[in-house]
Amino acid sequence: MDVDQLVAIDVHTHVQLSVKDQEETEGEGFAAMAKYFKAGKVTRFTVPMLADYYRRRRMAAVVFTVDSVHLTGRDPHPANEEIAEQAAEHGDVLIPFASVDPHRGAEGVRLARRLITEYGVRGFKFHPTSQGFFPDDRMAYPLYEVLQEHGMVALFHTGQTGAGAGRPGGGGLRLKYSNPMAVDDVAADFPDLRIILAHPSFPWQDEALSVAMHKPGVHIDLSGWSPRYFPPQLVQYANTLLKDKVLFGSDFPMITPERWLEDFAKADFRDEVRPKILKGNAARLFGLTGA
Repeated sequence: MDVDQLVAIDVHTHVQLSVKDQEETEGEGFAAMAKYFKAGKVTRFTVPMLADYYRRRRMAAVVFTVDSVHLTGRDPHPANEEIAEQAAEHGDVLIPFASVDPHRGAEGVRLARRLITEYGVRGFKFHPTSQGFFPDDRMAYPLYEVLQEHGMVALFHTGQTGAGAGRPGGGGLRLKYSNPMAVDDVAADFPDLRIILAHPSFPWQDEALSVAMHKPGVHIDLSGWSPRYFPPQLVQYANTLLKDKVLFGSDFPMITPERWLEDFAKADFRDEVRPKILKGNAARLFGLTGA
């Protein structure tokens, strides 16, 4: 990956279609999420489609699925292995993450190790609300041990979510699991684990800022929201005390990088901070050439 030639690194994109069968597994939930994001008609992307999309924009992207087998009873589709294999074919623009539901227990720990050692994933995505667990639940600690051992990045969804939004009972999903303070124990107990708190963490933005300020390994990505709606304290800290720990993320395909970047250009970020957010901080976090 030639980082010098990139204009940005998007640390938060979703793969929602397999190259193998085009099966759509989210159905009503996907439509409800698109409505929540006011995204109109949303195209599902395979890994090669994502690679082409970001390559044409001179951007790189972190790509992943979400494994929520405990609540859905289904394995992620497309599978982690497919995403990793396909991303390896597009290593000039894609960084593969995996997702393992902590409820998988010992089997999940073995799976995570295999995805790291055999498939070359660079990090793991956790969605506490969709997976139904608090990040500081000791159930997940053996999984974090493997991630820390191998120098992975752990990306935790925080705050409100479009998943289940607008459906009866929120689709049975509970927001309480995604309070970023539950990640504070993880950061304390695994000090060498690099962590990203995904999204402006509404309604817990101050908690997220506090954890990122206190724990050296904790970063914040700005995905899932248009910058025009960012809480003022998030912008303030991104411009100052957290300027080296805030990352560009879109939440593609629900929010496109074009939409995000257009609003970012109008937001009150300092000129010297913008390149850090768009590329520099992520390049350093992932140890990319040219960082």
